Amino acid sequence: MKKSKKMLWPLTLLVLLVFALAACTKEQPSLNEKAQAAPAQQAASAKPVQQEGKKVTKDTKIALISEFTSGTHAAQYITGVTKAAKKAGVQLSVSDSNNDQSKMAAYLDTAINQNVDGIMIDHGRAETLEPGVKRAIAKGIPVIATDVELKVEGVTTIDQDDYMLALQGLKQMMQDINGKGNIVYAFVGGFAPMEKRDSIYKIMMNRYPDVKQIATFGSATDNTSLDTQNKMAAVLKQYPNKGDIAAVWAPWDEFAKGVTRAIKEAGRDEIKVYGVDLSDEDLQMMQAKNSPWKASAAVNPASVGEKQVDLLLKKISGQDIPRYYSFDPVLVKQTDLPNQTINMDQLSQYVEEWGKKE
Repeated sequence: MKKSKKMLWPLTLLVLLVFALAACTKEQPSLNEKAQAAPAQQAASAKPVQQEGKKVTKDTKIALISEFTSGTHAAQYITGVTKAAKKAGVQLSVSDSNNDQSKMAAYLDTAINQNVDGIMIDHGRAETLEPGVKRAIAKGIPVIATDVELKVEGVTTIDQDDYMLALQGLKQMMQDINGKGNIVYAFVGGFAPMEKRDSIYKIMMNRYPDVKQIATFGSATDNTSLDTQNKMAAVLKQYPNKGDIAAVWAPWDEFAKGVTRAIKEAGRDEIKVYGVDLSDEDLQMMQAKNSPWKASAAVNPASVGEKQVDLLLKKISGQDIPRYYSFDPVLVKQTDLPNQTINMDQLSQYVEEWGKKE
């Protein structure tokens, strides 16, 4: 898959604007006192404890604290974590907070009190997690976080380069709809990755004044895909004519799955869907006959999980690791895919850039 030089002209300007906008992006929503009940006074003055590395053995214990594990993308991330831990021969515990911030803080405290050798954090909100993370660092327990911005010295943060994920998908959408038409935007705030993707969306909407947002919705629930499907179905009833909606921007694969199903059921295959993230199920939906899902920008979720374990074990053993680790996303288009059904492991056979990423 070759990148078009014609599409690179706005990139420099966009990157500069991204950094300016990111600096003033609003903080995540505040939580109730229960969710913030970690011992903040001790944590506030915490500094990383410099310790000699430990040998990684079968007795090494690591913990994953995840905000949620629902959805196929999250499931494949967990698979990557589990696979890497098994390969290294270490003991792994996984705690699913089921979108409950107070549970996430409690699970983090439990891992610290159990004196695990290392902690991984997946998603969550900074104001909930930072007090506990500071306690962990103060006790000499290394922490590797993904998809949450923790401003804590000693923590390594992994991300999927959410700015570029959004830019790749939105550039393709604007190109395919010729920079004009009505679009629907599926979005939920309060998550660092979504807030970053939203900042690019705002820039791109300013860049293309003939593209109009006519509806927006979204929430993170126990069944985000189904809830999104129902909301999109309601929007389609409000705009019943072909041509009323040109495309849907769905920067989370659970959103993309929901809107795709609603569009298919309504027989509105002229509407194009563009998303972020990929899983085996997502690929199959993109490959389905007359699928409206045209493209998604993604990083292999299993690779993210594997890298998180790898960095944590290196940190435990005393090796130097980077403060930040950012993956390079790849735009996967429907036209790149074969007629036969494939999975994520086979994707590199058809999308060359995918095989070059971790």
